[in-house]
Amino acid sequence: MNSLGFAKPPAETRVVVAMSGGVDSSVTAALLKEEGYEVIGITLQLYDHGAAIARKGACCAGQDIHDARLVAEKIGIPHYVLDYESRFRDQVMEEFADSYLAGETPIPCVRCNERVKFRDMFQAAKELGADALATGHYIASEPGPDGWQMLRAADPERDQSYFLFTTTREQLDFLRFPLGRLHKAETRAIAQRYGLGVAEKPDSQDICFVPSGRYADVILKLRPGAAEPGDIVDMDGNVLGRHDGILHYTIGQRRGLGVAMGEPLYVVRLDAAKKQVVVGPKDMLLTHKIELAEVNWIGPGNLDENDQPLEVLAKVRSTRPPAPALLVPLGEGRARVELKTGEDGVAPGQACVFYDAQTGARVLGGGWIRRSVNRYGNAVRGRPLETETAREAARGVKQRAEA
Repeated sequence: MNSLGFAKPPAETRVVVAMSGGVDSSVTAALLKEEGYEVIGITLQLYDHGAAIARKGACCAGQDIHDARLVAEKIGIPHYVLDYESRFRDQVMEEFADSYLAGETPIPCVRCNERVKFRDMFQAAKELGADALATGHYIASEPGPDGWQMLRAADPERDQSYFLFTTTREQLDFLRFPLGRLHKAETRAIAQRYGLGVAEKPDSQDICFVPSGRYADVILKLRPGAAEPGDIVDMDGNVLGRHDGILHYTIGQRRGLGVAMGEPLYVVRLDAAKKQVVVGPKDMLLTHKIELAEVNWIGPGNLDENDQPLEVLAKVRSTRPPAPALLVPLGEGRARVELKTGEDGVAPGQACVFYDAQTGARVLGGGWIRRSVNRYGNAVRGRPLETETAREAARGVKQRAEA
């Protein structure tokens, strides 16, 4: 059995490596090449590389494609660039804009992994006759009694399991994550040992297609004229001020509200239908119950066939540690999560990821937050489920803006 779990020598094992041009995926390719695997590098062009060629902190664009090509030449592997720009716009960027205009807080990196990297690249690797697709994500996997299991990375500061919760069991059987047992410092040291030019390259920051973190700029480019002004109101509906569009606000935001009361105010709800930004005291942000849709389960058994609540650890933010919770299956890809200690700033459009309650190591799956309920029983709702009707309704925002 070789290091990737195949019963044949590395030289007879073909591995496609997703090379983003950063240090992590470059080291992944170099390690596998050194072990003797037949390695093929693939880089995706996901958006206009000309606009991003000089910008630090990007990925999957101009300079990164160039860096990936240089690494491939350095370690002596074939390298291909696939133009997925139109797919990325349709499958990731368009929904990102719809979600923000609906008052949600989207995570496009998850959709990119789900709909582009782990779907389209998965198929491309299969067509190349690969035995596996390897990535530079900080996540681990290992075979188990019910197939390959996903585990949190050894480096808790780099663990990327929150962004990979939509990975299916079929994909897990094909994917490999060689960096799962390494810390970032070790990865950079390996890059230096190989003499790779990306050894000290900064990590990508924010969302790759959002320059300088200004989300509103990208949304307005995708939906011209969509920033409709409205009222800033308190929990009782009293008007406190005006805003230039709910897309400029997120749940939990405190700074830049432009209103003053006797206590600090936070954004507690975004009402797209009424074009209202609802503000209130911090304790209004504390959430205890979350309703999820599009739940992906990669734990043991079948979640929808389980009629008993499950003790899990739940993570509602990429930067927060998993916390004790109760997972209640509701059938048809839906579930309710009851947080035992509560979390603040939970917003529709975000994700809730589940981990094994005993060790917190195994990733059990996750779902998209559609509704959250705070300690006072007030609910914050997102868009309807992802049906064609709901998608067409969201697209109506774009049509009205362009009219």
